[in-house]
Amino acid sequence: MPGLYIHVPFCVRKCRYCDFYSVPSRQDLQDSYLDALELELSRLPRDFKPDTVFVGGGTPTVLDAVRLGRLLELIGRAAAPAEWTVEANPGTLDRDKAVLLKRAGVNRVSLGIQSFDPANLSLLGRIHTAEQAVAAFALLRETGFENISVDLMYAIPGVVRGVLERDLRHVTELKPEHVACYALIFEEGTELTRLRDAGEIREVGDDEQLSRYRLVRHSLGDAGLRHYEISNFARKGFECRHNLLYWSGGEYIGCGPAAHSHRGGVRWANVRDVRRYCEALGAGKPARDFEEKLEPEAKARETLVMSLRRLDGVSRDEFRARTGFDYRALRGREIGKLVALGMLEDDGTRLRLTE
Repeated sequence: MPGLYIHVPFCVRKCRYCDFYSVPSRQDLQDSYLDALELELSRLPRDFKPDTVFVGGGTPTVLDAVRLGRLLELIGRAAAPAEWTVEANPGTLDRDKAVLLKRAGVNRVSLGIQSFDPANLSLLGRIHTAEQAVAAFALLRETGFENISVDLMYAIPGVVRGVLERDLRHVTELKPEHVACYALIFEEGTELTRLRDAGEIREVGDDEQLSRYRLVRHSLGDAGLRHYEISNFARKGFECRHNLLYWSGGEYIGCGPAAHSHRGGVRWANVRDVRRYCEALGAGKPARDFEEKLEPEAKARETLVMSLRRLDGVSRDEFRARTGFDYRALRGREIGKLVALGMLEDDGTRLRLTE
């Protein structure tokens, strides 16, 4: 089943590591965005019935209760998903918004904590405190959410190993159903990349990143969270269905500025500018920035690479049924080399990454 992604491009302020598209939060611009989003959702194909919805950003919960309610109503008109995720920032989530999410039918919340350490939060440019993170998680539980994912970041410059150990202990004490744990990446154009290039901070070396990745895997595994994708851990049955769609080469439509889509062998993206997005839709035009037709073999190769992000790997029969190609015929020589190097495991029926 396909998925629907909604991009909410507003933040209180930009985090220092983030290269996702967002702009400062302004109510007049939010109203224009919601008007344009309503038009875009009304133009979705009639046969498009998403099984999952993921609302990301930006910061969806930066919207006030009235505008958040309107956003949820627009999505509810367009979809009746089995899994509906909304990203939330502990610094912008309150009881009214949590209740709105629950009443609208949202059944999964992704809480962007990143760290519980004050120095880490300051370096990353987060707007919340550790206390707010714990309170936000408790609020979601009190509101009735039984599927909460927590975002955590590691390999942060200047941070000793003990800080990550404490962060992992705090996360496991919360007992979330899902944890997304990412190594900090220095993206082009971000404030942290500027500081690194100026010599003011140093990137954590590969060996130390590996050591901390192993600590993450060990700690979360001991807490009953199964490592099912390179950066994701979940209790049984709580794997993120929307992200599994991406990692399996599935189809999805993205709405909002900078949102990406893939459907019917075509990939496209909306303009990375909220004003241009609003102007295009208001004029009855699509808001697309680019579009490309994927050749079946190129799409199959891409699906193979994405599928290998899952620790279970890819079934040869399922891959052939989904793409029309045998992965050994596509990449037999490369697969053989990587198997010989101990980086891939191929038992004839399934291909997966090794430890």
